[in-house]
Amino acid sequence: MRILITGGKGMLGRTLVRHWQKNHEVFVADLPEVDLTDVRQVEETWSRLRPQCVVHCAAMTRVDDCESAPERAFLLNKTVTAHVAHACQTFGARLIAISTDYVFSGDLPGERSETDLTAPKTVYGASKLAGETAALKLCENTLIARIAWLYGAGGPSFVHTMLQLARANPTRTLSVVNDQFGNPTSTDAVADLLTALLDRPDLRGIFHVTCEGTTSWYEFAKTIFRLAGYSELTVTPCSTEAFPRPAPRPHYSALSKQKLKQVGLPPMPPWQQALKQFIASEWPLINKQ
Repeated sequence: MRILITGGKGMLGRTLVRHWQKNHEVFVADLPEVDLTDVRQVEETWSRLRPQCVVHCAAMTRVDDCESAPERAFLLNKTVTAHVAHACQTFGARLIAISTDYVFSGDLPGERSETDLTAPKTVYGASKLAGETAALKLCENTLIARIAWLYGAGGPSFVHTMLQLARANPTRTLSVVNDQFGNPTSTDAVADLLTALLDRPDLRGIFHVTCEGTTSWYEFAKTIFRLAGYSELTVTPCSTEAFPRPAPRPHYSALSKQKLKQVGLPPMPPWQQALKQFIASEWPLINKQ
């Protein structure tokens, strides 16, 4: 299959390239070669490469930066997605667009389903939701994959930050937020699910693609340190208010994966299992840096 990945130099994009390059013809659309804000460059690239499937990972994902630069956030997360979706419709490509848990308010406890009401409270969430809407409107063969709390080879991610802090001072004390809950998710787990999606061209619409199980950033951090062998490092819980940020963080961003089960796709792994596999493979590399 001819697959084009936008944002292919990012954390998820790199993982997808690694997973697919042996069995598929994989191309990457990134700066400086392709400016996705230029609709003509997008159309020329799609016309030249003729992808059968496009995985749209490119986005402005730094949520605090989105608050301070809303016009750029909507340009990169809505307008670029519209360019990509229009090109996919024009050239007959399937579109798998990556989205986020931030499309929800994060105020309600429990897991959110694909059919739950969206109500973003940040510029990032609003711009990504606008991108979802544009993709579904402009390309009839679109699948939205919402992900959250992502980490992967090479980072940057919460896992990398925690491990680097631990390595710098293995006996330190860290305060980590204990009132935000979500699904820690590895890029490898997402890549495995998207691989299954490649074999299901009949599937369209919105799917949640995060690891199973809900935890807090505090419990997530403690598990990271335990798996990496930092028994002397102390983690203390704190509230969101202890770390004020320009963009409000959702208190509850766990996503339900019932739709994956309904259509017969393989289940996402438990977050603890995915994290254990990741640290076993990535931690030796981080230690060498």
